[in-house]
Amino acid sequence: MSNHVFPARTTTAEIELGATLQPKFGPDGLIPCITSDHLTNEVLMFAFMNAEALAHTIQSGKATYWSRSRNKLWIKGEESGNAQLVKALLVDCDQDVILLKVENVGGASCHNGYKSCFYRRLAPGADAADGGTLKLEFAAPRIFDPATVYKKK
Repeated sequence: MSNHVFPARTTTAEIELGATLQPKFGPDGLIPCITSDHLTNEVLMFAFMNAEALAHTIQSGKATYWSRSRNKLWIKGEESGNAQLVKALLVDCDQDVILLKVENVGGASCHNGYKSCFYRRLAPGADAADGGTLKLEFAAPRIFDPATVYKKK
């Protein structure tokens, strides 16, 4: 159980039109978070936050997420140096999604070495009825080589 307490959710009107942050965490204790570049609005990544990650993000000004695969708090850039400095934190209309607008320090957000985690796109000629045509093509250059940045412990 987290010791980070956010205001209790109240009425629909207050949640949707009020001035108090009332985030809706899912049954797993997580809230989705979209992160975009504060200057270009390019979507950089998607991750989850728990209450501790959201509180740390607000307190530190550094994007902090909950790693489901590692089951631990993850401060973006703590290992790679590619930090995300929060310029704005927004919520959607019913406060069940967070949008961070960040300064992408280091130029890469993806652990695979790309500026954005969305570095591949569906290639032309794709047909949902023919799985063999569902090919991806690279849409961005790699910024860094993960093998040289992430050292296995």
